[in-house]
Amino acid sequence: MSAAHRFEPAGADRTVGQLFAAATADLSALVHDEIALAKQEIKKDVKRGFTGSVAGVIAGVIGLAAIPMFSFAAAYGIHATGLGLAWSFLIVAGAFVLIAALAALLAVRAFKKVSPPDRTIASTKATVDVLKGAKPHPAVPTEDHRALTR
Repeated sequence: MSAAHRFEPAGADRTVGQLFAAATADLSALVHDEIALAKQEIKKDVKRGFTGSVAGVIAGVIGLAAIPMFSFAAAYGIHATGLGLAWSFLIVAGAFVLIAALAALLAVRAFKKVSPPDRTIASTKATVDVLKGAKPHPAVPTEDHRALTR
């Protein structure tokens, strides 16, 4: 039932209960529509994310498979210059060790810069201190409150 069907002619007075029921129904419909919209958007994003993940995994596997090929090509390319085959493979392996050492150095430097979230910890402690000092104040029933609960 849409909002247009619930409205009565301009001269008719609606009770508070009718107005509250209409507002509740409208709010409920709005929430359901928002949830449906969110589901559609999330479903679309999940499909895109899955497609991107699959493409990334395929690219990673092909890239990893190419590393040995390029390694052999580099070793045999060095060997073609007249250097022995064993030395050629050692040079390529040494290059990989240097790249790994450089990556490890960058990782260690990055991890040393990681620190605890000091501002968040301080803010949380301040909030806890404020909440410890706060005392609940029960609401004092008024005449209007008593009339509504009868």
